Amino acid sequence: MNTMTTEPARARAVLSNEDFKLLQEAVVFYLKAHEDDPISSKYSNLYHRLGSAIRR
Repeated sequence: MNTMTTEPARARAVLSNEDFKLLQEAVVFYLKAHEDDPISSKYSNLYHRLGSAIRR
């Protein structure tokens, strides 16, 4: 009986750093166009999370 455990394959990144930068630019564009929108704070948070992902 074989009791060896196999490790799952390492997950590949779905988005590149360049993708994160492009998404961040798109979010900035949206924020500038919708500054008075109540949901803009959520986009601002997204912008900062994308920046954190780029620095990893």
